[in-house]
Amino acid sequence: MKIILFTIIVSLCVAFVLGLLLGLFKKIFAVEVDPKVQAIADVLSGGNCGGCGFAGCAAFAQAVVDGTAPANGCIAGGPSVAAKVGEILGVSVSAQRKVAILACKGNNECAAPRGVYNGIKTCAAASQSINGTKLCSFGCVGYGDCVDVCQFGALFMGSDGLPVIDYEKCVGCGKCAKTCPKKLFVIIDGNRKGSIGLCSNKSDNKTVIKKNCSVGCLKCGLCVKKCPEKCLELVNGVPQIDPSKCTSCGICVKSCPSKVFELVQDIVG
Repeated sequence: MKIILFTIIVSLCVAFVLGLLLGLFKKIFAVEVDPKVQAIADVLSGGNCGGCGFAGCAAFAQAVVDGTAPANGCIAGGPSVAAKVGEILGVSVSAQRKVAILACKGNNECAAPRGVYNGIKTCAAASQSINGTKLCSFGCVGYGDCVDVCQFGALFMGSDGLPVIDYEKCVGCGKCAKTCPKKLFVIIDGNRKGSIGLCSNKSDNKTVIKKNCSVGCLKCGLCVKKCPEKCLELVNGVPQIDPSKCTSCGICVKSCPSKVFELVQDIVG
């Protein structure tokens, strides 16, 4: 019994001494943190999404104070967080809302399947092994890798085999764009108006495009010819629009035989 009591007392004494030493070492080797860093970290989204280009919110907050990152760099937080960071820094800061758009309309009804795929059910695996699940090698694979990486719950797979974006939740962090093996997501200004082409097929073989996907861009050039503002051109086979010139007239939307174009404001809302 005495041995047990003695052991307990010795253990408590050792623990007390170690506690004192740890507290002492903490004070001696403590690294002072700029209070602005913690203040900025507290107003960030906390998602650690990486949209700012840093490993996490804490790293971004430190970079902002160090002057190596812009005060409006928190993509997930948007304009409201940028304004709060500006208040902490004592400067005026503005930011634009960002959103993701899927540049593919080739759902299960429009795009012909490549065949039966029995491999790992991920977009990355299917793309690497058989170049995708559809005959259009540029189209959405449909296994939802983008959904899996979205930290904001802004993506889900639709019944037609294409991912659907919830624009009330999307912050334009860009993770879906980085994850998609076909590079089908584009990040744009959420307040942008005007037309946008929703096809990423770079092939110039009209016959094959039409056979593989009924909504694929045929490279016919009607959109370019009929655009009154001359703000549209085909770049590597993909329709590109200068949003600064587009007036949302909708002529390209109506004239495209494959219905490739839509107005951004109709998509994002």
